[in-house]
Amino acid sequence: MVLEHIKQQRTKELGLLSVAVIICSGLSLFRIVNTGTFHYFFLNWNLFLAILPWVFSSAILLVPKLNKNKYITVFSIFIWLLFFPNAPYILTDLFHLKLKTSVPLWYDLILILSFAWVALIIGFLSLLDIEKIFHSQFHFAYPKMLSVLLLFLSSFGIYIGRFLRWNSWDILTHPLGLVNDISVRLIHPFQHPTTWGVTVFMGLFLNLAYWSFRYFNHRTFNS
Repeated sequence: MVLEHIKQQRTKELGLLSVAVIICSGLSLFRIVNTGTFHYFFLNWNLFLAILPWVFSSAILLVPKLNKNKYITVFSIFIWLLFFPNAPYILTDLFHLKLKTSVPLWYDLILILSFAWVALIIGFLSLLDIEKIFHSQFHFAYPKMLSVLLLFLSSFGIYIGRFLRWNSWDILTHPLGLVNDISVRLIHPFQHPTTWGVTVFMGLFLNLAYWSFRYFNHRTFNS
């Protein structure tokens, strides 16, 4: 019964996600057609990466082999965590906004915000899944506190991606370089104020957005 409910929920989310992706891709295609350039086309790839955490968390809930063995579940959550920062990462693509382009600035703003909004919501949905998994599989008593921590870790991941230009898969292809960049900032935190400034303030923003999302997601209206 529980599994069937999750499947129905995923089907609805997949439908909404598909519509959102079509709208975002349509905005991107419209820009390409009208400018003859592929500027901002990378947003489509970034959105694909942002969807992966939702795919991973859904798989953990829906595939028995992934949630019956706790070691496999932990490994699956680790993979989810590697890709989770990709969801809020698109917010930083606002850095690419330029006053002088072949289309109005307001269009590019709407374009980036559309991708960022879809990525952020789908990331929050996957985080809700992780809360559920920790509560049900590991009987973790404080899943909400875990979400606060994960959002700050995600902010650190955003810094690594935006400023140090590391990607999620670099942990496999260039592990020593990635570990070195992270360890230097952990050992000498005061020498890297940007690292912790981005981590703390982006973390605060993501928590503000996530808990607002949770509150309004459960809000009911009297008819």
